[in-house]
Parts: sequence; structure tokens; C-alpha cells
Amino acid sequence: MFTVNYQSNRIKAVKTKTFSELGFTERKHLQEWLAYEPSALGEELLIIQKEFDGFDDTRERLDLLALDKDGNLVIIENKLDDSGRDVVWQSLKYASYCASLTKLQIVEIFQQYLNRYDKQSSDEVVTDASTQICEFLDAPDLDEVKLNLGNSQRIMMVAANFRKEVTSTALWLLGQSINIQCFKVTPHSLGEQLFINIDQIIPTPEAKELMIGINAKEAEEKSTEIVRKHRHTVRHDYWELLLEAFRNSSCTLYNSVSPSKKDHWLNAGSGVTGCPFSLIFNQKEIRVELWLSRANQEDNSFLFEQLSKQREKIDAAFGDHLEWLPLENKKSCRIQYTKPADGFNRELWGDWVRWHLTHMTKLEKALKTPLQKASEVLKLNKN
Repeated sequence: MFTVNYQSNRIKAVKTKTFSELGFTERKHLQEWLAYEPSALGEELLIIQKEFDGFDDTRERLDLLALDKDGNLVIIENKLDDSGRDVVWQSLKYASYCASLTKLQIVEIFQQYLNRYDKQSSDEVVTDASTQICEFLDAPDLDEVKLNLGNSQRIMMVAANFRKEVTSTALWLLGQSINIQCFKVTPHSLGEQLFINIDQIIPTPEAKELMIGINAKEAEEKSTEIVRKHRHTVRHDYWELLLEAFRNSSCTLYNSVSPSKKDHWLNAGSGVTGCPFSLIFNQKEIRVELWLSRANQEDNSFLFEQLSKQREKIDAAFGDHLEWLPLENKKSCRIQYTKPADGFNRELWGDWVRWHLTHMTKLEKALKTPLQKASEVLKLNKN
């Protein structure tokens, strides 16, 4: 790593350090950095436990346990300046221990983690583990979530240096379809500033691209199985009934929307790009919402803030208190109104259709004009 001096047109090396000379430790530093910023490992991960030791008949504990976007468990084993000889063996043991964890056990493990680390200092509010997992996996409810299927466990090993016996074994395991990755983490210093560089060295990005095709057939089979689930047929039937009711009403939002959709949501344009009005139909609740989901997170936050300034007026126009969700640390924001419901009970669909129609009509009237004005302010600010 080098710095560039524009005036002299020269580069200067940034000093490479070791963790030991910087006084960093595996547990207090490297582990905490990755727990707080797991995206440093190249993808979105949800950390669900630190120092996990919930294995029967053993006192061993793994450093970090996470979920990836496919619901696979990820075992993250951290070392500092030297990987040691036994890191692969340790990681494989942890993966084997975790292979038997059920969905409910995983939710419980995550809830214990949240209870310990996620309490708000003021009111001791703790996030619900099931809700956060569903949001992370973009699933409507826990019943649709698949976690830790078969031998899908993944291993990530992080260290400043990897011994040859470790890299050789990791490469061999890759050939046996074991999902294992090695990340080399290097500290650098520049004056008083410290930098951490994290590179994936096994598999290389090129090798990873080639490996994706190996699992394509398995992924296709899983996708096909999901599409055929009974609940997709239920949703299609409900949307068909609901859209017919909308077409016969004064609300024209969904006139051009097809009833063939099998997802738990149905979007209609609000007149502002990336900000649809959404109908939500789940097994345990139904919802209407304005989803601020533009590509730029700053745009979403700005629009949300502009609308929040008129919160009392908008709530009054809607006729009730809406839920205002800035969704911090996420790209999108939401304004929603929710009703607990036995959504898949067809005998009650008439009630749910009337509820959706009534409240989406009110939501559009309350928010459409303020949203358009907020969008105009955003355009002016950008110009």
C-alpha cells in the first residue's frame, strides 16, 4: 500500500505492521471489528453470536457465528499474526457441531446475543431475533425461512498470515465441495492513522466465479421447490380477489398491476421513482406502506426526513398514527400501517380485502402530495 504525493508525483510506502506490535488482541480487537462490520468479509452477513460455546459435551467456543443471505450458517474463526497449524481442524469441528442446529435453536442463539449486546441504553428495548432474521433474508415471516439446510455450513478463516499446511488443506477441502474461505488481514500505519486491509486469498475471486457454476443445479432445484410452495398459490388467489376490488373502486393505483404475482407484496407507482405504495399480505399480518427504496440511501433518508416534518398533518389526514420506520443502517425507509391477521384463512379474505382497499386509499391521499413536494425539494438541492 502506497500514498501518492501529487506535488512531487511520487509514491511512498505505508508501513506494514503486525497486530502484536500494535498491541491488538484477537478477542478485543479483530473479533469486535468483524462483529461490528461483517461486510469487511466481502458480503452481507448477520452476526448471530460471539464466543459461541453452546455445544454438548465440550467447552470449545467459536469466535463468531453468522448467517449469510441464503440462510447458511457461517463459522468465522479469527487468528492474529499467525493462523497456527490447527485452525482448519478447529473450524471443521465447529462446522460439524453447528450442522445439527435447528431453525428454532438458531433463533434462540441469536436472541441470546441480542439480549446481551443489543439493549438500548435508555429503555432496554431489545430487537426480536425472528423479526431481524426475516428482514435480513427478505422473508415475510419465519415460516418461510430456511436455515442451515443439510451440509450448507460455511467456514471463514481470518489471519494476518496463513501457514502452508493451512492453505494446502483449505484448497483440498474446496475440491471436496466444502465451502471454506481464507482472508488475509494486514494492519498498516501512516503517522497516527491505522488502516486494515482485508483480502480474500482462498479461493481467489477468479476461482470463486468458476465454482459458482458447480452449485447452479442445486440452487435451481431449491428455487423450484420454493416456487411450488402452497402459499404462493394462496397469494396469487388473494391478489386476484384484491385487484378486482381495486378495479371497482375509486382508487386507481393498482389498475395496471397483474394478479399473477406470488410474492407477499404488491407495488404500485406513487409518481416518484423508487417510492412505491405497497400492499403486504402475510400469514400473520397485512399491511399498507410507502416504501422509500431509491438506489441512493441519502435520497431515502432525505425524503423520510421531509415527510417526518409533516408527521402530525399526515397522520391526521390518514386518520390514525402511522408507523414511521427510518430503518437505520439500511438503505430504505418505510411508513406503514399494520393489522394482525389470519391472512391465509380464505373465509376472512373479504375482511382483509376491504381493509387493504380502505387503508391504501387513505394512505395514498395522505402521502402522495407531500411525497411529490419532498421529491421536488430533493431535485432542487441536487441541482
